[in-house]
Amino acid sequence: MSETSKQAVLDNRGAEVQPVVREQLDVLDQLMKPEVQESLTVLVENLPKLAEMVTLLTKTYDIVQNVVTDKVLIEDIKGGVEEFVKPIGEKAKGLAAAAIEANDRTQVEASTVGLFGILKMLKDPQVQKTLRFAQAFLEVVGEKNQQR
Repeated sequence: MSETSKQAVLDNRGAEVQPVVREQLDVLDQLMKPEVQESLTVLVENLPKLAEMVTLLTKTYDIVQNVVTDKVLIEDIKGGVEEFVKPIGEKAKGLAAAAIEANDRTQVEASTVGLFGILKMLKDPQVQKTLRFAQAFLEVVGEKNQQR
């Protein structure tokens, strides 16, 4: 904590007028500096703009404060986010379960896939869909690389 020391102020005859807190003198000394006076002039000239900005910030603060404290709105937003995220999470869980099951099957079955096995797999609609996707993806990546 700062200590407030008192200093005597002398009038033009050298007589002590009254004790003044040192911080008050420091402020007066600061106000006498030309750069501080210029800054104050700029502030005074821009007071209408500053007042407008403060008003806008105050309104924004009030709105945010109302939104943050509104339990019903928070629950509605939470419910909306859950409705959006829940299907994505379920789909991700389904894909993860399928990947785990596929991994388990490959661990159990150690047979090799030959040329005729690959030709048989090419008739599978899921394999065709995956190959079309892979082909389209590679075309898009190739186009993007050519544009650079």
